[in-house]
Amino acid sequence: MSLPSPWRTDFPGILALEAEGQTYLDSAATAQKPQAVLDALLGYYGAGAANVHRAQHLPGERATRAFEATRDKVATWLNAAEPSQIVFTRGATEAFNLLAYGLESEFQAGDEIAVSAAEHHANLLPWQQLAQRRGLKLVVLPLDDGGRIDLQRAAELIGPRTRLLAISQLSNVLGCWQPLAELIALGKAQGALSVVDGAQGVVHGRHDVQALGCDFYVFSSHKLYGPDGVGALYGSRAALRRLGHWQYGGEMVRLADYQYAEFRDAPLGFEAGTPPIAGVIALGATLDYLGGLDAAAVSGHEAALHLKLLAGLSARDGIQLLGAPRVALASFVVEGVHNADLAHLLTEQGIAVRAGHHCAMPLLNSLGLAGAVRVSLGLYNDDTDLQRFFTALDQALELLR
Repeated sequence: MSLPSPWRTDFPGILALEAEGQTYLDSAATAQKPQAVLDALLGYYGAGAANVHRAQHLPGERATRAFEATRDKVATWLNAAEPSQIVFTRGATEAFNLLAYGLESEFQAGDEIAVSAAEHHANLLPWQQLAQRRGLKLVVLPLDDGGRIDLQRAAELIGPRTRLLAISQLSNVLGCWQPLAELIALGKAQGALSVVDGAQGVVHGRHDVQALGCDFYVFSSHKLYGPDGVGALYGSRAALRRLGHWQYGGEMVRLADYQYAEFRDAPLGFEAGTPPIAGVIALGATLDYLGGLDAAAVSGHEAALHLKLLAGLSARDGIQLLGAPRVALASFVVEGVHNADLAHLLTEQGIAVRAGHHCAMPLLNSLGLAGAVRVSLGLYNDDTDLQRFFTALDQALELLR
């Protein structure tokens, strides 16, 4: 069955890459952008750029309206109770660091932070470093054979000293959804805050932060078909009130003199300095674009393409899939073949995939691997892309073996 993508022509970058013989299969790292996003970026700069929340002149008011309209759209996308629960950052990594520094005063020596064995460095290293600064214990929740957090072991490890639970919604290596509801409930029973890394999960389907019951939810724009350098942090009202300020500068101040300052509450109190204005406005255009698509059609297309990818990999001798991927990506190793060598030969044939530890080095180390090759799909991919990939893969493996 042929699986063309009806949205492919919406993405100039995909068409440009295809014209130069490139097949893009690395959307889990950075997704290509629809024309609507490019138009929004040019529209902001072309109409007269201005700073937000500061000026009474027309360009400043126009920029502020567009910027705050995106806050409304993100809140609606995540079903936050109100837009003031959305803080814009310069990416998911900055959001996690904001949380690690902003929550530091919540911890005392001997307290525990629980993370999963599957975490991306962005949702591991800030907590690791906080633990080292404050004399905390970092508890790692193990995975089952399918790559999901082992709930029985999690129930044993999340205890009265657990102050925070930081877990990814969807693994960027293993491609499996984590049992968030159960894990968050385990944490809440011990009075622990919950931080969800939604960088991969937000791309696939709509997620309701109120239904999840998480305290914080983080995602990056650039994986969600939006511009680079923008992230969003959702926080429950109660959780946001517990955050200390971590960056200081313009706009986040309510009152200041030479010896004293008072700071704004969320969201502006955590958006010091000039934010990524064009990127935030373009993120709003991204959500408008995605919201206008047939969500069921997108999900069905990605699922069918993913099944073809898994079937093709499983049919080839010597290939071992990592975990039990459920959506849009597959990481694998080949017996007797180094992942970097394979990726190099694929690159020479115009196939863009990712190789290495995928910013999850502890996970790969725990699997006894130096790295893996990852293929990740976007809504613009089609089965022609997969045919090119498998043809190139077969040729590469023939050479390497």
